[in-house]
Amino acid sequence: MSVFKLLKAELKALLTNPVVVLTVFGGVVFYSFLYPLPYTNQTPREQLISVVNLDMSQTSFKLERMVDATPQVKVVRRDHTIEQARNAFLSGEISGILVIPEHFYKDILLGKSPTLAYAGDASYFLVYGTIVEGLAKAGGTLAAQTTVSKLVLDGQPLALASEQYSATKLNLKPTFNPRMGYVDYVVPAVFVLILQQTLAMAAGLMVGSQKLGNGYWRSARPAQLLAVRFAVLIVIYYLLSMYYFGASFTMHGVNQLAHASELLTLMLPFFISSCAIGIWLGSVTPRRELVTLVVLISSMPLIFSAGFIWPVEMIPSPIVWLSQLFPSTPAIQSFLALNQMGADWTQIREGYLQLWVLAAVWSVFSYLAFRRSLNKDFRK
Repeated sequence: MSVFKLLKAELKALLTNPVVVLTVFGGVVFYSFLYPLPYTNQTPREQLISVVNLDMSQTSFKLERMVDATPQVKVVRRDHTIEQARNAFLSGEISGILVIPEHFYKDILLGKSPTLAYAGDASYFLVYGTIVEGLAKAGGTLAAQTTVSKLVLDGQPLALASEQYSATKLNLKPTFNPRMGYVDYVVPAVFVLILQQTLAMAAGLMVGSQKLGNGYWRSARPAQLLAVRFAVLIVIYYLLSMYYFGASFTMHGVNQLAHASELLTLMLPFFISSCAIGIWLGSVTPRRELVTLVVLISSMPLIFSAGFIWPVEMIPSPIVWLSQLFPSTPAIQSFLALNQMGADWTQIREGYLQLWVLAAVWSVFSYLAFRRSLNKDFRK
C-alpha cells in the first residue's frame, strides 16, 4: 500500500471513529474551558471570619473595622470566647478566627508589641493564605498608624514620621505569576498533561479498535503504518497545542513568553513519546476500553509528581525516578521554564534531550508491542 493511500485510510479511520474523535477534539476543547472555570476569579475574597475581642477597647474595635474593610476577609461573627469561635469554625460557619488579646490597648500605650492570634482553614492553602494576608495587613496598618502617632507626639514632622516608622520597607513584586492567581500557577502545566493523556488515549483507542477484523492495517507494514499514524496524530495535536498555548492562554490571560517556534520544537519529542505510549498501551491491553481507564488512573499521580504542585525535593526518590519515565514530567518542567519564566533554550537543554530519549525508547516499545499484537490477532 502506498503512503498516500495509507494516509487517506488512516485519516478516514480516525475521523469515522466517534470514540477517538470525542477524545481528541471534544476532550481537548472541553477541558480548555472546563478546567480553568472554577478559578476564573483567581484568588478567594471575602472569607468569613469570627473576631474574639478580649480587650474591648476603642483601639481593638478600630482593628475590627479595619479587618472587615479588607477585601480578603469579612467579619460575620463576634464571639466572646475562643471556644465559641472554634465551634463555629469546626461546624463550617467560618473559615478563620482573629483573637485580640487582653490588654491590647494598654500594651500599645506602653510601647509593647501585643500578639494577635490568627487561625484559618489550612486544608485549602489559597483560603488560608487569603485570611492570613488580610489579617496581617490590617494588623500591620494599625501598628504603622500607632507608631506614626507616637513619633508625631515625640516631635517628628508628620511627613518624616510617615517615612521612618519602620526600619525596613517591603517592595513585593510577584515573580512568574504577576496576578498571584491559580490560573497562572496550575493551568499551563495541566494543559501539557491533558495533551499527553488525550493523545495517548487516541493512539491507544486506534490500536484497540483495529485488533479485530481485517482492514488496511493488515496489508500495511507495521513500521509504515506506525509512521503514518504518528504523523497524522502529531499534526492534529500540533494544531490543538497552538489553540491551547495561543488562543486559550490569551483568553485566560496566561503569560506567553516563549516564541512559537520554541514551543513547537519542544512539543515534537513530547508528542512522539505520548503517541508511542498510547500505541504500546493499546497493543498490550486486551480490551479497548482499558486504555482510557489506565490513562485516567495515571493522571493524578503524574500531575502531583511533575514537580510544580509539590517540590521535587519533598517527593520520595522512587516516585521521582518513576515519573521521569513519562514525557509529561520533563515536558511540564521545560514548558514552564520556557513559557512562564522566560528561560532560554540552553536552560531546558537537559529536559529536551530527555524527551528525545523517551521518544526513542517508547517508539521501540510501541513498535515491538504493535507488531506482536498484529501477529497474535491475525493467528486468532
